[in-house]
Amino acid sequence: MANYENRPAGDYNANYTRNLKIKSTVLMVICILISIVCLLPIWLLIVNATKSTTDITSSAASFISRFIPGTNTFVNIKSLTSKTEGIAEFTRAYNIFYGFRNSLVIAVCSAALSVFFSGMTAYGLTVYDFKLKNGATTFILMIMMVPMQVVSTGFLQFMVQIKLYDNYLPIILPAIAAPQVVFFMLQYMRSVFPLDIVEASRIDGCGEFRTFVQIGLPILKPAFAVQAIFAFVTSWNNYYTPSMLLLSNKLEQRTMPMMVAAVLGNDKIADFGAKYMAVAISIIPVVIVYLCLSKYIIGGVTLGAVKG
Repeated sequence: MANYENRPAGDYNANYTRNLKIKSTVLMVICILISIVCLLPIWLLIVNATKSTTDITSSAASFISRFIPGTNTFVNIKSLTSKTEGIAEFTRAYNIFYGFRNSLVIAVCSAALSVFFSGMTAYGLTVYDFKLKNGATTFILMIMMVPMQVVSTGFLQFMVQIKLYDNYLPIILPAIAAPQVVFFMLQYMRSVFPLDIVEASRIDGCGEFRTFVQIGLPILKPAFAVQAIFAFVTSWNNYYTPSMLLLSNKLEQRTMPMMVAAVLGNDKIADFGAKYMAVAISIIPVVIVYLCLSKYIIGGVTLGAVKG
């Protein structure tokens, strides 16, 4: 202890600065490696979408050349969209306009309904006190553990009985009941939502729904944005439910995942460049939504840290 107390302040500051630089360098290297691991598959997807089948499957290609984009981009797009003889198999299963239109309608409506009604449910469980409050929360957690595949048979039979199959309503409306979104909203609201402001709004004569819309929604904007991203991506990538309910399987009704699955499952045409292009095109809306809403993720983490 005496040696530590008698140590010059300059040496202590120099050691502290050196250790801090070492830790910062190690953390930066780890973050770079994690970023590479996460982004490498996406980059390879983009690169292969710009190459021909020969370039992708060639064993003579060097290791570095496999990470360099090719010049076959427009040829691959033409293979997906052209109706000329020989490659018309793709156009009977893949249509960019129909895929984007159908998937965007389903994903946007599902995300909006899921986030809004889940936020309203979490608001009620946070603000109000009633006897079944803990039981309702436990029930939501129990429902969250049940996968869609378990109840899919009964759900399909019910939709057929009420003649609500072969359209988008049974795909969109169940998004209103999203227990995992309710759970996240509930945890976030309990940590950052001030209950005093609700009491003040009631004293001022503000209605409950108006309080939620004008006070609750602005405060919960980061949580709404995060869950909107997750809900949009989940709905956009959903292949199981649309393929189960859209029984006619018309091209005009198919979602983008259904079209991509049809293209990838076509073993009559070994055009790997076009297949990679179909997958690359399908992720464009997901990337755009994330880039538009990602700032709210950082804001939500910062707000939660400050409140905590």
